[in-house]
Amino acid sequence: MTANLSETLTLLLIEDDDGDAFLVEELLKEAEAPPRTSWARSLREAKEKLNEHIQCVLVDLTLPDANRLQALEEVLKLAPHAAVLVLTGLRDVHVGVAAVQAGAQDYLVKQDIDARLLARAIRYAMERKRADLAHLALVQAELQAKENARLESALLPAALLRTEAIEHVTRYLPGSGGTLAGDFFDTVQTPDGSVHVVIGDVCGHGPDEAALGVALRIAWRTLVLAGRTDETMLRTLDALLRAERKAPEIFTTLCTATIAPDLRYARMRVVGHPPPVLVRDGHVEVVCDTPSGPPLGIFPDVEWRVIDVPLGEEWTMMLYTDGLIEAAVGEPGGEIGVDGLVELVRAHGDIDLDRLITHVGTLSDDLAVVLLRRRRG
Repeated sequence: MTANLSETLTLLLIEDDDGDAFLVEELLKEAEAPPRTSWARSLREAKEKLNEHIQCVLVDLTLPDANRLQALEEVLKLAPHAAVLVLTGLRDVHVGVAAVQAGAQDYLVKQDIDARLLARAIRYAMERKRADLAHLALVQAELQAKENARLESALLPAALLRTEAIEHVTRYLPGSGGTLAGDFFDTVQTPDGSVHVVIGDVCGHGPDEAALGVALRIAWRTLVLAGRTDETMLRTLDALLRAERKAPEIFTTLCTATIAPDLRYARMRVVGHPPPVLVRDGHVEVVCDTPSGPPLGIFPDVEWRVIDVPLGEEWTMMLYTDGLIEAAVGEPGGEIGVDGLVELVRAHGDIDLDRLITHVGTLSDDLAVVLLRRRRG
């Protein structure tokens, strides 16, 4: 009766004994779907043949150029995605057990091998390797999710806001790539009643950029609470960015706003960032046509001009990162853009974040939004 291997495999046999190697190859030929087999007589030869196409390895632990588990360690290192079975003699059964403990999927005693046993052992090793890899991927995904959650909680904190005269709403959506980005925001009300808001975006994606965003946000909150909300704040954030970034080409855009205690006036700095959208007296507009200056981390000794914004009695202001205006819409390659965002708000009559986001297409980048609204009354 022929042995059964459920799929055609690419297999490497590492065996220095010609007779044993011939026996194993003959037994493999009896399988229903014989594997594509190559043979190495030493660890040196095996290193030349091990690659990403090898799915299973049968390795003898008594090679001329490797001492017992040394061969296994090298195989596991060179072919981490391959299933590995160890071949042992009757006297080395304990070595086979140690090999499984070291990372092999199973071991076989040469004197006990027949076609059926060999096929079953290979099939079992393949399934066990798949399970091991799936478990490893799950653990890595869980660790990444926990790290992302920790970073996101630091990037997107609870607002320090005492007044009930302002409605404060935030949203954060990850981009289609699923990689954590450096978008951050914060809102703080100081003892004089002023409301300070920031939203920013560190260029790039990944934990380094996210960690840098956390550092910038915490620094911003610290400076606001210390009363440093003028040009000194931006210069300090610029210095921090230059000191902490991993590469000199990394920059950060941001937008800051300080709303006066009477909530009728704001002073803003748009630092290479998309301009906020403002709804007041029924009119929808962007706060400024040109930014206050370039992003942080590009030019030294920059001055960022202040933008004075009258708000009035009733208004809605939306600060956002470029993930919102770069969302895909319409034909392939099309983006919403600032003008398209303004038109969407006009069509809705006001800014409803949930409704607005449902009209946004596929996100290529993370999207962060802070909305502040003051009702007359």
